Amino acid sequence: MLKITYLCITLFLITGCAKPTNHTEKQLDKIDEITAPAWSVPSEPSNLDMEEWLLPKKNSRVRGAPITHVMLHFTNNALRSPKDPYNIKEVYALFEEYEVSAHYMIGRGGEIYLMVPEERAAFHAGKGHLLNYQEYESGLNDFSIGIELLAIGTKEEMLSIMPEDIYDSISPTDIGYTDAQYASLKILLKDILKRNPLIQNDREHIIGHHEYAPVRKSDPGEMFDWSRIGY
Repeated sequence: MLKITYLCITLFLITGCAKPTNHTEKQLDKIDEITAPAWSVPSEPSNLDMEEWLLPKKNSRVRGAPITHVMLHFTNNALRSPKDPYNIKEVYALFEEYEVSAHYMIGRGGEIYLMVPEERAAFHAGKGHLLNYQEYESGLNDFSIGIELLAIGTKEEMLSIMPEDIYDSISPTDIGYTDAQYASLKILLKDILKRNPLIQNDREHIIGHHEYAPVRKSDPGEMFDWSRIGY
């Protein structure tokens, strides 16, 4: 029972959504050929310097709507490894294990990782709704680009997903966000908006996960300074 509870808590450390039907990579390629709508043709490719850590196709799907929003998250592996919560291989393995995803992830040193191409819908938003977009209810994955930042929130924000003693064992330097992350996020957002003109450059369209799912999500959290990226 303890092991099951531990795994359930771990799932909350990464972004959640219903899992897709399991298919082989070859089957997924065929499904994409048949179902991809005309407007899902990839936008102009990014020229930014980033590392490709592409997730398996089962961690995303053919996008079902035009891109109008960007959603920000934080993620980490602090529950399993509080002394080394940002090991990229271990964080990537969590996404693989739970079949969830985001399009981009930003490391502590400002590194940008591409995890899912923008023309596909990543599994990052899950259930929720936006006041001015009721038609998007529990369907924001199709309309959005998800960005994960390797970060840890306040104790109050994290206690629902990890015991207090684990949080207290985390180095203070691993709490919150870094200057390099803000700088890279600002550059990445500018690049995304340039290539996706339906995303308006305001706080109605650049949102945090907590704005969409306030009951179950707190990221990017109180420690995230929106003014650092121009909002």
